[in-house]
Amino acid sequence: MLRLSQLFLRTLRDDPADAEVPSHKLLVRAGYIRRAAPGGYTWLPLGWEVHRNIERVVREEMNGIGAQEVHFPALLPREPYEATNRWDDYGDTLFRLKDRRGADFLLGPTHEEMFTLLVRDLYSSYKDLPVSLYQIQTKYRDEARPRAGLLRGREFTMKDSYSFDLDDDGLATSYLAHRNAYIRIFDRLGIPYVVVSAMSGAMGGSKSEEFLAECEVGEDTFVRCGSCNYAANTEAVRVRVAPSTHDNIPAAHVVDTPSTPTIDTLVDCLKSLGVTAPHGGEWTGADTLKNVVVMVKNPDGSRTPLAVGVPGDREVDMKRLEAQLSPAEVEPFGEADFAAFPALVKGYIGPDVLGAEKAAGVRYLLDTRITDGSAWVTGANVSGKHVVNLVFGRDFTSDGTIEAAEVRAGDSCPECGAPMRIDRGIEIGHVFQLGRKYAEALDLKVLDKNGKQQVVTMGSYGIGVSRAVAVVAETSHDELGLCWPREIAPADVHVVSTGKGNDEITSFSDHVALSLEQRGLKVLFDDRIGVSPGVKFKDAELLGMPTIVIVGKGLAEGKVEVRDRKSGERTDVDAASVIDHIVDVCRAL
Repeated sequence: MLRLSQLFLRTLRDDPADAEVPSHKLLVRAGYIRRAAPGGYTWLPLGWEVHRNIERVVREEMNGIGAQEVHFPALLPREPYEATNRWDDYGDTLFRLKDRRGADFLLGPTHEEMFTLLVRDLYSSYKDLPVSLYQIQTKYRDEARPRAGLLRGREFTMKDSYSFDLDDDGLATSYLAHRNAYIRIFDRLGIPYVVVSAMSGAMGGSKSEEFLAECEVGEDTFVRCGSCNYAANTEAVRVRVAPSTHDNIPAAHVVDTPSTPTIDTLVDCLKSLGVTAPHGGEWTGADTLKNVVVMVKNPDGSRTPLAVGVPGDREVDMKRLEAQLSPAEVEPFGEADFAAFPALVKGYIGPDVLGAEKAAGVRYLLDTRITDGSAWVTGANVSGKHVVNLVFGRDFTSDGTIEAAEVRAGDSCPECGAPMRIDRGIEIGHVFQLGRKYAEALDLKVLDKNGKQQVVTMGSYGIGVSRAVAVVAETSHDELGLCWPREIAPADVHVVSTGKGNDEITSFSDHVALSLEQRGLKVLFDDRIGVSPGVKFKDAELLGMPTIVIVGKGLAEGKVEVRDRKSGERTDVDAASVIDHIVDVCRAL
């Protein structure tokens, strides 16, 4: 039994100064976690109980699909990560250190390499496969801006698992087994979630899906279609583009457009000049081609310029662009960069100088909305001038295409063409079909039925365990405090005694708490003496156990109050039958 008179706990009435989101505020105020350093938190008894309960749910479901648990060190050697290029690809995100002999080590951000080497060391035949291994381990990533408490930290707990199969059919089977296990896990945790198509990023591989908790404070945006089942992280959306309908476009020509460094000023100028739009209607931002230049910071530290062309009514989504270019990072193109590339005229950049082989020597990629035969007005690369009727494929080309423009609500679904909506979410799980990237890099092969060496194919599957604590808090609270689902709550029942220490209320409260514990329930018992009932009630609401039992003045009439923390429903139960009633409530849910 957890007795509040003895429990290492201190609740707070005010939000911590550095807390931005509800989960961070409530977990600190309720005494579940305490900040130890930027991006690092100490788990207090109640918080660690929730953490271990989530671990239990994860273990049960992973064991249920035949996965086997192992445990790696967090301090890892450089060599395996160098073999897969991730020593450099991770860039500044990696915590690097040297031992006393000068050998390089890292604090593991993820363990693909170590799992691969472990299987390579022990298995050599197709008869050994398939196998799935997992661990629940602390991970380390040097986040530039740790924020939102447990949602984005430098140290966090993650369940990562890996499947090893002989062929792609086996990988598909393992992937589906993990995916279904994740569905069961998040259903049990009571998290509202959606499964979306995602980018593999630095992980590599082919098929990739994210489990996103639907939440307004989420850092991820995703789209979903109301007419079909399509859903995707905005970074992974593939735009449905109608073919160009512009025919017989007149020759491109330059027009004077003084003082028009922005799309809005350009559109207003074209209207005032009476210039005819290619489609015959009124000019809009969607008729303009905006060329945005950025600097791409490569894992080796080098910087290369990149120009991205998008319709002028849309911005370049930098997060989406960076996902396409991963593991490279995207930085702004500053004044010093413009000085280093004088062929680029700021505010009037045109495609005539863009391209790896052209005057500016800047790689040029176009958003997929810029289709062959489409006509545009764009910069003439001369201050105060633009080119009208510039047709892609006829008048200019690019070095390739990229999905980089912002995605908007109402954009067409790539599957069925219906309008899509945009929502926000928090990533809580990610599943990848890695394929053979790591197996090839680390020489993981087995003998097949014909005695020939065959590269093993892999899947990778992650769940943020510590993040899940915050996500449940974020999606299951009210204005009074936390509302834990029974599956992972620190206790089934919070018994509140309003007695003064030597009265019938105190005695009956002890009886209720002990009886519930004997019946197999986990009990949090507020047996503090000298603490007012009002404070105890507020603490009970803040701490968030699913069932609250209040032994108070109603006992004189033979009644005990039982509250459902989530719904707020209150029931006065006969004291003689309250134990059976509570047990039935707890076991029915």
